[in-house]
Amino acid sequence: MKLIVIGPRGKMGKLITQVAAEREDMELVAGVAPRGRDYIGTDLGQVAMVGRNLNVPVVDDLESVIDSCDVIIDFSTKEMAMEVVDCAVRHKKALVCGTTGFSEEEKKKFQDAAAHIPMLYAANTSKLVNIMNKLLEIVTSSVGDEADIEILEMHDQWKKDAPSGTSKEMGEIMAQAMGKKLDDIAVYGRHGSSPREKGTIGYHSLRAGNIPSSHTVYFGFMGERLEITHHSYNWECFARGACDCAAYLAGKEPGFYTIKDVLNL
Repeated sequence: MKLIVIGPRGKMGKLITQVAAEREDMELVAGVAPRGRDYIGTDLGQVAMVGRNLNVPVVDDLESVIDSCDVIIDFSTKEMAMEVVDCAVRHKKALVCGTTGFSEEEKKKFQDAAAHIPMLYAANTSKLVNIMNKLLEIVTSSVGDEADIEILEMHDQWKKDAPSGTSKEMGEIMAQAMGKKLDDIAVYGRHGSSPREKGTIGYHSLRAGNIPSSHTVYFGFMGERLEITHHSYNWECFARGACDCAAYLAGKEPGFYTIKDVLNL
């Protein structure tokens, strides 16, 4: 399958390019960078620090290269992602998007796009994070109404959105298991006098140094607690998962797919 990577100089785009370059089932055909970058026109292998030239260009115009690909992987910015999904729909190309920080209206664009293209949106492409999500669903279905649920998530100092898209997805999964909506029960941090309200999900976001990603969900009871935690040591697990998502989409019919489909969860 032929692949285009959006944002090949970013922390995720770089790793996705490196992983895809080593896969026998993938051929990189272009990298697409934001306009005005000084590396436009150079080789994708150099830009993504693959260690060798790939004889593939980095361009700033997706329209100029999109017809050469089967699937696009986009882990860029939410502004760029809006342009990418529109272009993918126009050219009927499959899209994997792992960018986060979207409003509900912006998220709807991906749902709408699925009527025309194979569309896979994943706030987190790690295999183990998504297995953790399954565990959270099981636990919450059993004890959600009894437990005090708190989410602690940690990321690097450059993380733009808070809480993380992954922790929001975790909250949505648990809220759904309790028959509720996350917007109705989420509490973001605490200050001053704020006793805990039963049935809520608490969020706490830490941003420091170069912490890659860490999520812990606490189920608190009187005299005991259950913790479910995922730590990533670097971002390679997300890059490998993103490439697995792209491989899954190749040849699929239009529709909205999730990483659960990829992992058969």
